[in-house]
Amino acid sequence: MNRVTTGSLPLVLINGLPWKVAIQGKMWAYRASPRAVTYVFQREAPRGGVRAFLAQDELVTPTPCYDFQSASFFGGGNLNVQFLLFTARNPKCGQLINGNTTNGLSIPNFNATVGTKIVIHGFRVLGTKPSWIDGLTDALLRVADVNVVVVDWLSGSTAQYNSAVENMTSLGLQLTAFIRRLLALGAPESSIHLIGASLGAHVGGLVGHFFGGKLGRITGLDPASYKFTKASTEERLDPGDALFVEAIHTDSDNFGIRIPVGHIDYYINGGKDQPGCPSPRNFYKYLICDHMRAVSIYISSLESSCPLVGFPCSSYKNFTAGDCLNCSSDLIQTCPRIGIMERGGVPVGELSGQTQVYLMTRNTAPYCVFHSVVDFQLNNPRSTSTIIEVSFMGEDSRSAIQIKIPKNSHNGRGVIPHEVPLCQIQTVVLNFVVRSQLISLWRSKDTKEVIEGRFCTEQLSAKAR
Repeated sequence: MNRVTTGSLPLVLINGLPWKVAIQGKMWAYRASPRAVTYVFQREAPRGGVRAFLAQDELVTPTPCYDFQSASFFGGGNLNVQFLLFTARNPKCGQLINGNTTNGLSIPNFNATVGTKIVIHGFRVLGTKPSWIDGLTDALLRVADVNVVVVDWLSGSTAQYNSAVENMTSLGLQLTAFIRRLLALGAPESSIHLIGASLGAHVGGLVGHFFGGKLGRITGLDPASYKFTKASTEERLDPGDALFVEAIHTDSDNFGIRIPVGHIDYYINGGKDQPGCPSPRNFYKYLICDHMRAVSIYISSLESSCPLVGFPCSSYKNFTAGDCLNCSSDLIQTCPRIGIMERGGVPVGELSGQTQVYLMTRNTAPYCVFHSVVDFQLNNPRSTSTIIEVSFMGEDSRSAIQIKIPKNSHNGRGVIPHEVPLCQIQTVVLNFVVRSQLISLWRSKDTKEVIEGRFCTEQLSAKAR
């Protein structure tokens, strides 16, 4: 167990607030502030205990701040699971909770009347704490009054992927017992929201299965593919694991699962090959960038007011071709939104099946973009296919797509992402593409052929039509 330290003094919690405590025969406790250090008490320290008397003579037990444990590359099968609680009272100080106690003993700082977000990391190659944990915890606490519980199972998830998969059942049972303790304190099953990254998404599914699908929500951040693509629904995340299950897919051609596993499945940029990820020359970042983009997008959805809205469609190809222009589908009449909104903004009556939704993003946070359909109609059809490149130019942005018009056809269209609303696009540039070169739209340098037609565009609405 790692205790956070400040200088040589341990940082602890007293009544939910961080304090520095020194024990040298007598106990001194004080809270550091930017302007001064306020001494609170000076009492004889009880033998064998870390207890303190406040100035009002109220007896309290300081709670140490805990962080992730370190895990050995050859750690063995002991999970050494830690459940670390963060709330508005202790947003930076992890409070260790005993997950094995099933009685109704209270948990300091835990509020059973608000929602509880449980964050579960996945496989760890080197046994280090995931770099995104603190950012996600902070973002969750900023957007809502919730309890955030971070599950540290580094010892059981490090180095060997197959061993980590085998440890899932044991972890799932421990997490189930922990949640039952929260329920015994009065937390409703519907208030529990599991957020799992990669392998952690399937751990969430397993726990949800143990509760018969009665937990409130599971969010899978690019659920792992290996050993799960062909697994039964009892072995992986699926819509029956909670009242609402959603998944964000960003690496479906590698580490992430390609099949839909939730009520709503968001396929970001088609679910693979995320913009802004490095080339294979930076091998490690190249390997994990697409996979971890789901985590970055989820955090961004909490930190930014710019919405990440998905459009229902049968495939990404059909979406980019402009075949899915509104929020209506066979199952839902609402475009779901990534983030904290309940059920992604989808009415509960529309969650009877599985819906795949698609959206594009920019290279970096905030990832949200606007989507517009672009139509081009030739005045006269041509005997060969025609490719028109359409570029939207904003003050500090540029985006482009190519529209292919089949031979002997008049029309072509596609969906273009752009960073600013359509009303703020300053210039639209049209180019006729010939032999991989950009030629003037109105006259080809090779053929001297005049291309004439009509162009129109409309921004996609996130509301049903």
